[in-house]
Amino acid sequence: MTQDRLGEKIARRIRAEGPLSVAAYMAMVLYDPELGYYVTRRPIGAGGDFITSPEISQIFGELIGIWCALIWEGMGRPDPVILAELGPGSGALAFDLLRAVNALPEFPQALRLHLVEVSPILRAEQQRRLGITDVVWLTRLEEIPAGPLLVVANEFLDALPIRQLVHGSQEWAERMVTLDLGDRLIFVDGPENPALSFLVPPSLRAAAPGSVFEICPAALNVAATLGARLTRAPGAALFIDYGRLASAVGVSLRAVSGHSPADSLAAPGSADLSADVDFSAFAEAAGITGVDIHGPVPQRCFLHALGARARLAALCARASPEQRARLESGLDRLLDPEQMGDLFKVIAFTSRGLLMPPGFEDQEPMR
Repeated sequence: MTQDRLGEKIARRIRAEGPLSVAAYMAMVLYDPELGYYVTRRPIGAGGDFITSPEISQIFGELIGIWCALIWEGMGRPDPVILAELGPGSGALAFDLLRAVNALPEFPQALRLHLVEVSPILRAEQQRRLGITDVVWLTRLEEIPAGPLLVVANEFLDALPIRQLVHGSQEWAERMVTLDLGDRLIFVDGPENPALSFLVPPSLRAAAPGSVFEICPAALNVAATLGARLTRAPGAALFIDYGRLASAVGVSLRAVSGHSPADSLAAPGSADLSADVDFSAFAEAAGITGVDIHGPVPQRCFLHALGARARLAALCARASPEQRARLESGLDRLLDPEQMGDLFKVIAFTSRGLLMPPGFEDQEPMR
């Protein structure tokens, strides 16, 4: 089985190099080019391990499409404009987005769709769903061509590898993954190192011994890369994900298999691994570059501001009773504060000089 082969590959690396950081372990589990979770599996949907907002309601992708069109108007209607989705999953978001903007004048013709996707399985699914030939697939954010840019990313940041730092008796140490005497994968704390303490925000360095602080260098690189990009050419980037408003101690690394919690070290490659986004650190990394930061705001507020209920009413007016029930339950799931409405947050970066992007006009404190 794939997970057995990946587990042995990880074990061989540990025997040869020593314990792996949590980030190195996550990178192998999720993105190993031969055996990684996203390379070998179709993870999204009822038959997969998790489901995302675009699969729950078509309204989600449609509203993001309208958001992109409004930003494009504010950019001066550049033609061409690159629309890049990071981690497009099944292609549902791009499909609904393109359908929503198809009737608009000029914008669809100006779009050049680029999908940043490492999984060959998901690329094939995106191709089948979109059914268009002029999509450009990329493997890295840095490959997006120069020029005016719109970026959307839903549940992309939470799948990036994290490091875990643990407060010891004096300084901080790094949590590692190694093998026990029975060749089973286990977590172990490395030696305390004063240098690691500087990776922890000053306000958290005196946390109680045993406290864990998670950092995501890959997410900070995304923020810095896009921020620098948006200072060179006009554009905006929109991220929707779950996580923390402010940097805090606590373990958020989780594994999910078949829509249920799983052991993050058992059968690597058989379950999705993810962690909370640190929105404070993410925004700071982008803000240093000189872009404007908007949000984060709760997903429910963002979708409400874009007209989610009005769109639901329009769809229900020509739907069967069964279709209407599905439309209503799907949108309720996205908006309900006890489900995804407050759990998911929305943050945007825009080039200096652009107007306030839709959905962020009335920001409210979040829990």
